[in-house]
Amino acid sequence: MLRTTVLAGVLLMTAAAHAQTEPTGAYVDVNGMQMYYEVSGEGDPLVVLHGAYMNIPSMGEIIPRLAETHKIYAIEFQGHGRTEDIDRPITYPNLADDAAAFMDAVGIEKADVFGYSMGAAAGLQLAIRHPEKVDQLIGASIAYDVTGWQPAFREFIPTMSAEMFAGGPMEAEWQKLAPNKDGFNDLVEKLIALEKEPMAWEDDVRALQAPVLIIAGDADVSTLEHSVSMFRLLGGGVMGDMGQPLPASRLAILPATSHTAVINQVDLLYGFIEPYLQGKTPAGFMGQ
Repeated sequence: MLRTTVLAGVLLMTAAAHAQTEPTGAYVDVNGMQMYYEVSGEGDPLVVLHGAYMNIPSMGEIIPRLAETHKIYAIEFQGHGRTEDIDRPITYPNLADDAAAFMDAVGIEKADVFGYSMGAAAGLQLAIRHPEKVDQLIGASIAYDVTGWQPAFREFIPTMSAEMFAGGPMEAEWQKLAPNKDGFNDLVEKLIALEKEPMAWEDDVRALQAPVLIIAGDADVSTLEHSVSMFRLLGGGVMGDMGQPLPASRLAILPATSHTAVINQVDLLYGFIEPYLQGKTPAGFMGQ
């Protein structure tokens, strides 16, 4: 009887934990569009911003993993996923302002923010333009200047065209959730224009109030030198074990990892993100 009672209790707790991480989807009016978002988990709020051509599902298993310890607010940007497109260019300031307006609309005064690729740049602009809203920022595959992109990618940008994407697997995935099935070409045109948008945010990064966890693959779209440069702008790169606390910002490099492989390494990502959000640092043998 005792064994049955204990087993029932375990099953109930497991079911409750699972229910906490099951996402709940809804729409909210943000800057003239109906923005789709999902809420999952319990704990301190963490806003998740996806990359270009992506949506909430394509962010993979990192969202449910983070929902084990945080209340996740995952949004779908203009023209992505289930969020309609509107007659407006997609720019990093616009994306950042949309994220800020979303937070206002759902009653989030301040939160940690996790962005990947386009979402990382949008998160960076959110911290620059709306510093009162960002507690801690996590930027995976992030850049603050166009010169930080790999030379191969910078050479590729001028050759990009909507025809490259037409009828391919990216469009097929986009069609599954899009409210306007005929809008993919318009979205591609806007995202190509976004790649050509000037980026020169060094002074803004240097003045950031929020700490940043920079995550990059060692074969990412941004160069390793650029990731280190950003880390140094944020006060990183100093020697520890000298009696001073470590900088609040952090740098993590994923080995053997291309740009599109970054988001799929859930265990490594969580192993970097969770201690950062909790303010935990590894202990050295000198006791620091």
